[in-house]
Order: sequence, then C-alpha cells, then structure tokens
Amino acid sequence: MIGLSEIAGPIACIGLAVLLVARTRRNRIAGLGYAGVGTVLLVASFSPASVPELLAGIGGAIVVGPLLAWLFRREPWLIAYGTLAFIPFRVHFVHHNLLVPLYGVAVGAALLLLWELVDGDERARELGIASWPLALYLVWIGLSLEWSVDVHTAALDLLAFYVPFTILAISIARLPWRESRVRYLYFELVAMALVFVGVGFYQYATRDISQNLKLQTINVYAAFFRVNSVFFDPSIYGRFLVIALIPTVVLIIRGRSVREGVAALGFAAVTWVGLLISFSQSSFSALGVAVFIVAAIVWRWKSLLALGAVLVVVAGLVATQPRLMHAIRHHTTGGLNDATHGRASLVANGIRIAKAHPALGVGLGGFEHAYSKRTHRTARKSASHNTPVTVAAEQGAVGLLIYFFLVGSLLLAAFRRINHPVYGRVALSAGLALVAIFVHSLAYNDFFEDPTTWGLFGLIGLVAPIRVRAREPRAVEVPADDPVPEMIAR
Repeated sequence: MIGLSEIAGPIACIGLAVLLVARTRRNRIAGLGYAGVGTVLLVASFSPASVPELLAGIGGAIVVGPLLAWLFRREPWLIAYGTLAFIPFRVHFVHHNLLVPLYGVAVGAALLLLWELVDGDERARELGIASWPLALYLVWIGLSLEWSVDVHTAALDLLAFYVPFTILAISIARLPWRESRVRYLYFELVAMALVFVGVGFYQYATRDISQNLKLQTINVYAAFFRVNSVFFDPSIYGRFLVIALIPTVVLIIRGRSVREGVAALGFAAVTWVGLLISFSQSSFSALGVAVFIVAAIVWRWKSLLALGAVLVVVAGLVATQPRLMHAIRHHTTGGLNDATHGRASLVANGIRIAKAHPALGVGLGGFEHAYSKRTHRTARKSASHNTPVTVAAEQGAVGLLIYFFLVGSLLLAAFRRINHPVYGRVALSAGLALVAIFVHSLAYNDFFEDPTTWGLFGLIGLVAPIRVRAREPRAVEVPADDPVPEMIAR
C-alpha cells in the first residue's frame, strides 16, 4: 500500500525540478505551487504525535513568512545574511534537532519568489548549467521514496533539507549583484568564525564540553582534547572554519591592498589555531586540497613542489601514528577501522550495500536501515560517513552518476569565472569552498544536509549569471475569414 509520503515526495521534488528548469513564468509558478503542495503533504504524513509541533510550525510560517518576504523585497541580501547566520542554530522539533530558524528564512524566500514571478519577473534557470543536473537529482530522490526501505527518514530528509535548501539556493542566485553586499557577507562570516573560535578556546582552556556528553567522555580517555565550539561535532566546527579560511586565502593572494592582506593573514592565523584544536582530520584534508588548488592556479607547475612538501608532512604524520602504520603494513581491516574511528568499516559495508542494489539503491534515507540489517548493529552505529558511498547505496548507479554530474557542473560554472574582473574572487572562493565540502564529505556524510553547500550553489549561480529569460507566449493566429469577437477586438 502506497502511503502519503510516497505520494508527497515525488510531487514536491518534481515541482522543484520544474521551478529549476522551466522557462515560462506560468510553469515556474506551477512548479513552486506543486512544491508547496508536496511539502504540506509531507508534513501531514508524520505521526499524530508530531501534529501539535507541526501545526505550530505551520502557524509560525503563516505569520512570519509574509513579513520576511516583505523585508527581503526591500533588502534581498537579507536572505544570504540570514542563511549564514542561522547555520549553527538547531531546535528540537518533531523528535529531531532541525534547522528551524533557517526554515523561516526559506519560507520568506519562497513567498518572495512567488511574489516576483507573479509580478512579472522573467528570469529563469538561475543556477545556470547546474539547473538540469540538480533538477534530475531531485526527481530521482523523490521517486526513490517508492522503493525506500525507510520512508520516514526519506520524508524527513526531503522536508528538512532538500525542499527548503533548494529554495534558498535559487533565491541566493537571484540576488542583485552588489560588491558591497558581498563584502558584508564575508565580514559576517569572519565575525561568526571569530566568535566560534573564541568559544573553542574557552572550551580548550576549561576542558568543558557540556553540550556533547559523548565528546566529553571521549576526551577523558583520548590523548588530546577536541573542541566543538557551538556545534555538536568537532568536524562540523572544523568545516565551518575551513569555509571561513578559503575566501581569506583568496583575499591574501588576490587582495587589492596590503592592508587587506595583512588583516586577512591575521584572521587566518587565529582561525588556524581554532581549527587545530578541533583535531578534525576531514577538515584538515579539505583545507589542504583547497590550498593546493589555489597554489596550482597561482603558481601552476611550481605547485608540484608544494604538493611534494605536503606529502612529506603527511607521511611524517602517518609515521607518528602507530595504529595507522600497523594497519597499513599488515593490511588489517580492523586496524584501519580503529585508526579511522570506525569509518573504514562503514564505507566498506556501504559499498557492499551498493553492490547488492546496483541500479536503484535502497532509496533515500535507507542507508542506516540497510546497514543495520546487514551488520545487526543499532541504527545509531550505522550512520554513513561518506557521501558518494551513501548516494551509491541509496540512489544506485543512476543517482551516483547524476550526483557527480551535479558536482562537476557546479565546479565548471565556478572555475571558468575565476579570472572575471568583477566576479573572479567570489567565483574562486565559492568553487574552492565547494571542493572543500566535497572532500570533507568523503569522511563525514553531510554534503546535502549542510546548508552551506546549498548557499554555495546559489553563490555559484550568482557569479555565473547566464540568465535565461522566459519565452514570450505565442500569439494566437486568427484566420482572416474568421470573425474576431467584439470584446477581443476592442
């Protein structure tokens, strides 16, 4: 029997796909409407125990949404500022910690988009060459609810991540270009990073991680003390600092004044120390790849020397890790699994799940259920840590190909604009940040669940302004011998 979620998911995703690729205002309004209907049905598909919270959320959206749309109409860049500001804030809602404040921004942005379309805005395909890949991916994951082994998680993923974040990405790509507004966005990012680093320093000095008891317990027995600042996980904290460091590195290299370069260098030094005490291996890897790409762009073949130096440093770090060296020398899965905190086993079993379901996968949100069934472990110990493996396991080969098509299209759109006199620095920063998040997602599965990723989708669309205007409706040809009704003739 097909449940409400299996009906609502495809409706919402197909509506978003139409919104992304349609070229007429009428079709885009229809797509936005279908996405709204699908979202409401997804809300209705949750258990009755969640109804009071959901009704409260809908009531808040009805009250706050129009006000936010009016504010965004007056200052569109408030969408970007609000998206960045609410990234760390999660609220316990329907038995999950969700980005509820950010959903308010998404509701306001959706109403503003509807307002502009009705008002005659003819822009379309704001994400440029990435519009079709993203639309295809959304349609595929929406259809995968029909065979998902965990429909509840799939519905929650759509409702909490894909639907609101797609709206935010489109809305950011539609922002009017203002260099001063982009500068303010960077200042906001720097200010937030400094606050988070300050919290991290306090945690490191006091040895207090009160909001994460599991991390507190791990720190008691570990050889080093990890901090997570205002985030739940040190890896999420580290990833945010990496995203703040990347445009800073670009500013140091391509800054227009010595004063800018010196200030950026000071901020980078402080943030680097904050990143260091997170001890996030995935974050350091992401930053290392981004820095190497910058070196390759600036110094070209000379960057190979930098790569050699990095490899020497990495080899030295590996040599100082006895467990990792033992795993490499003896090729022991258990040793490698211990050295990577269980990630090796998760990835290996994820690949087995993908091989067992090669074409369609186990459906959106089905990784933990399929992993638990295969290994007989609890769902809490079955969370994926690698986005490509998760996509392959849940969406099959088709979904994996579309995923790489999407990432490749976004990177192409960004890096082909890095030498533009106006958009160049923002394009380079956005492209490098997306590379960093992709690398980070190889060890921490949070690519689509991180609003930063979707914000970068929007920024890449903003700096690659290949706008497709809506097609003019064709005039109705009336044969000369046919009478024209009087009301039309007038």
